[in-house]
Amino acid sequence: MHIVRFVSPLTGAGAVGVDDGEHVTELSGVTTVGELLRLPAAELRERVTAPSGVEHASAAVRRLAPVDGLMEVWAAGVTYRRSREARVLESERAADVYELVYDAERPELFFKSVAWKVTGDGGRIAVRADSEIDVPEPELGLVLNAAGEIVGYTVVDDVSSRTIEGVNPLYLPQAKIYLGACAVGPAIRPAWEVADPYALDITLTIARGGATVWDGKSSTSDLHRRLDELAGYLFRADVFPDGAVLATGTSLVPDLPFTLQDGDTVTIGIGEVGTLTTTVVRGLEGMRA
Repeated sequence: MHIVRFVSPLTGAGAVGVDDGEHVTELSGVTTVGELLRLPAAELRERVTAPSGVEHASAAVRRLAPVDGLMEVWAAGVTYRRSREARVLESERAADVYELVYDAERPELFFKSVAWKVTGDGGRIAVRADSEIDVPEPELGLVLNAAGEIVGYTVVDDVSSRTIEGVNPLYLPQAKIYLGACAVGPAIRPAWEVADPYALDITLTIARGGATVWDGKSSTSDLHRRLDELAGYLFRADVFPDGAVLATGTSLVPDLPFTLQDGDTVTIGIGEVGTLTTTVVRGLEGMRA
């Protein structure tokens, strides 16, 4: 079962429903994911487990990124050893920053995107026109309700400019936050249906001209932080009235000097959660086209 945001075939408007693989059942009285995430976890589970509303064939609905309203996407950094190693290699002047945060009590958390900028499955992600090396970062996303409870999981691509961040860690916002830098989807897998979120396979495949140019596989078993710990730090001094998605860091980073190119296809799969596929464009003009 997945919670999906989609375009209703009946009204043409955005809707929220439950997909059982054959049918999508709209959730009566809920029009946005944000509204659903205002509910306590127990009530949300009850609403989703026994949905009531109009049914559509799963194949007949166009899915949207499962973020909307006042939802925000945040991300955690340097939560896997591979991520720490990659950041150290790319950094020109401050490699020790990444070494220190990996073992620090406080995790690195940073803002990634507002809901309206997020790309969904089948959409476009962008590499910056002023960057030479840009990569996808496949990550398990925690779907958090307004109370900070983990109610689901999704797939996140934290697209990043290694060129810009490598010059100076203070350039992190420019390396991470721009139009086309965040993809989420294709849906939300309820947390209660995932027996062990620390045992999920993560795969990344990058195709160019019909051929695979990079692929890799890892697992959330390598995560250096606890998921509830990351969520707790995010909600420690902030509020999210429509909930939030928190990407938990990456363990798949292509070796330097690999970079994404215009036209590449990026496919990220996370076991029990879903598969997110996007196409790469270059620069702001590519996203506007």
